[in-house]
Amino acid sequence: MWGSSSKSKSAKIETLVGRNTRVTGEMCFAGGMHVDGSIHGNVIADSEDCMISVSQFGVVEGDVKVPHIVLDGTVTGDVYATGQLELAANAKVNGNVYYNLIEMAVGASVNGKMVHQPAEQPLLLEQNREKTEASREKQQKARAEADKEAEKARQQAEEAAAEAKVEGGGSKS
Repeated sequence: MWGSSSKSKSAKIETLVGRNTRVTGEMCFAGGMHVDGSIHGNVIADSEDCMISVSQFGVVEGDVKVPHIVLDGTVTGDVYATGQLELAANAKVNGNVYYNLIEMAVGASVNGKMVHQPAEQPLLLEQNREKTEASREKQQKARAEADKEAEKARQQAEEAAAEAKVEGGGSKS
């Protein structure tokens, strides 16, 4: 049953984190990655055909953003799978799971929200980023408009003060 799905994605493993290996920092990779050791940082795939497998000995402390994920170890962070996510019996996720397709074995655990995101929808993180950027742009436009209005009011005040000075200076002579 496990791993026998015809929809299961397989990629040539080009990156291996051995059992006695600890990687610190963000990891970006292409192709396939297998983790028996530990990664302390985010793991990000370079393209939609990438996959990662984390064995029962593997640990990732950070977000995992890979289209196709086979997890039998532990992830402390959010998991984003735009393709297929397979959670084996020893899988433990301490964070939210954003998935398109999921296969979960008895014994796997998720301590967080499970959010289904169909393939045609962008990931929640990307949606939030887009909203944040749009909000920033709107704020910048509002600030620029307020600065223009303030400059215009300042110029009008200077002109009014100059006119008052001219008018006031002419009546005293």
